[in-house]
Amino acid sequence: MLFKEVIYLMQKDFLLELRQKYAFNGMLLYVSSTVFVCYLSFGLRSNVLQVPVWNALFWIIMLFTSVNAIAKSFMQENRGRLLYFYSIVSPQGIILAKILYNACLMLVLALICFVFYAFVLGNPVEDIPMFLLSILLGAIGFATSLTMISGIASKAANSSTLMAVLSFPVIVPMLLMLIKMSKNAMDGLERAASLDELLTLLAINMIVITVSYILFPYLWRS
Repeated sequence: MLFKEVIYLMQKDFLLELRQKYAFNGMLLYVSSTVFVCYLSFGLRSNVLQVPVWNALFWIIMLFTSVNAIAKSFMQENRGRLLYFYSIVSPQGIILAKILYNACLMLVLALICFVFYAFVLGNPVEDIPMFLLSILLGAIGFATSLTMISGIASKAANSSTLMAVLSFPVIVPMLLMLIKMSKNAMDGLERAASLDELLTLLAINMIVITVSYILFPYLWRS
C-alpha cells in the first residue's frame, strides 16, 4: 500500500513539473547563467582556474540550486490539495515520495550542471566515476535534508527565510565532506582515501530518511 502511494505521488509531481516547465527551465537558466558569470568574472578563457577553486565554485552552485529547487516541495501545495492528500494517503507516503522526487530532480540538475560546468570552465577531474559518485551522494543528501526542512518551513509565515536558516547547520557538514570527496577524485587519489566520507554521507542520508519517516506524521497532523 505504501509503495503504491509513493508511486502515485511521484507521478503527480512529475506531471506537475511537465505542465509547469517554467520551474525546471528556471533552474536550468539559473545554473547556466551562474556558470557563465563565473567564466566572465574569473577570466577563464586561458583555463587558469585552480582545482580547489573549481571544486568550491561547483558545490556553491549546486548548493544554491538545490535550495531553490527543493524549497517549493511543500510551499507550492495549496491548502485544498494538502487536505485532499491528508484524507487519501499516509504521511509516510508523502515524505518518501517528496524525497525520491527531489532526489531525481537534483540528480538531473547536478549532471546537467557538471556537463555544462566542465564544458565552459574545463574538466580537471581525474577520477570521473568517483566524482560522479560524490554528485550522486550530494544530490540525495540535499534532497533528504532539504525536503524535511521544506516541510517544516511551510508551516511558518516567512517560509523562505526559515528554510535558509534551518538548512545552514544541516547542509554545511555534508557540504564539507562532499568537497573533500570530490577534491580527492579531482586529484586522482586512491578511492580508499574517500572511504570515510563515503560511509559518513551514506549514514547521514539513511539517518535523515529514517528520522523524516518517523517524525513527519507529527508535522503532517498539525
